[in-house]
Amino acid sequence: MIRTSGTLVAAAAALMLTAVGSNAQDFTIGLSNGWVGSEWRTQMIEEAQEAAQKWADKGVNVEVVVQSANVDVPGQIAHVRNFINQGVDAIIINPNSPTAFDPVFAQAKEAGILVISTDAEVSSPDAIYVGIDQTAWGAAGAKWLAETLGGKGEVVAINGVAGHPANEMRVAGYRSVFKDYPDIKVVNEVNANWDQAQGQQAMQNILATYPNINGVWVQDGMAAGAWRSIMDAGKTDQIAATGEIRKDFLDLWVENNLNSGASVNPPGVMASALNVAVLMLQGKELKTPATAGQYGNAMYLPIPFIDKDNVKEIHAQLEGKPGHYSYTSSLSIEEAEALFQ
Repeated sequence: MIRTSGTLVAAAAALMLTAVGSNAQDFTIGLSNGWVGSEWRTQMIEEAQEAAQKWADKGVNVEVVVQSANVDVPGQIAHVRNFINQGVDAIIINPNSPTAFDPVFAQAKEAGILVISTDAEVSSPDAIYVGIDQTAWGAAGAKWLAETLGGKGEVVAINGVAGHPANEMRVAGYRSVFKDYPDIKVVNEVNANWDQAQGQQAMQNILATYPNINGVWVQDGMAAGAWRSIMDAGKTDQIAATGEIRKDFLDLWVENNLNSGASVNPPGVMASALNVAVLMLQGKELKTPATAGQYGNAMYLPIPFIDKDNVKEIHAQLEGKPGHYSYTSSLSIEEAEALFQ
């Protein structure tokens, strides 16, 4: 009888463990990043990995598989194909093209894989976008610059990677604003590829050619470099320029009281996309379908803005962070859950 009781107890324990295991959910999510030229991208992936770990507290095991490398569009399409072959449940991609992924995303959908793009929108009807509106990001900085200059002056623009979907939308954003200010003249537009050294050199060249400019619209990843050239030229008090959200630039901004304003594209966008993905994999539906944007498949996140009124507060929040760390925000699990029925 004693042996029989022991057997029953063991069987009951096994059943309990099986029940616990059956209630747990397991998802594998592939993260694709096709450009590794900035610490912002590294932070983006790290925040997504941290977001995945937080699901464990809710009984959801999220395994993240990362493919991150400097690749062209075919190389990033290969990322997606690899994920399809691995049988992941979802793919989150920061895409190098808005349109080239349509066929491979259709293949992913056929395989029952959820696809979400972030940071840059895609045209595929088989994917949704979770991130900021890059056009609105560009417009916000341009609006700040135009108003700071009193609606008149000579302005230059320093852009990111030519042809990249996020860059092109940002350019469209600032152009849409400046066209409404006839007394603001955009005298030159250059590309510095989201690289600080290139941004600094571009600004140095611009100042040599256009010494009387009043304003600079420059994207993140290059703004710190551009401002260093402005400071080296002794024109800090003569030029207003957009800035960025890195700790080292915010240090520079506060210490030198720069005339700057910065739209925030938080590295946490991929973490936000991951939390949305998990909820969709659980079969939940958005209260408001992702139908925004030029392709009708976007769910836009808020765009914070930093200016003279809140820069010290933001700067204080980054105390102790390394210089390359970017001010960030993301949808928590609870905030993401609130978006679903």
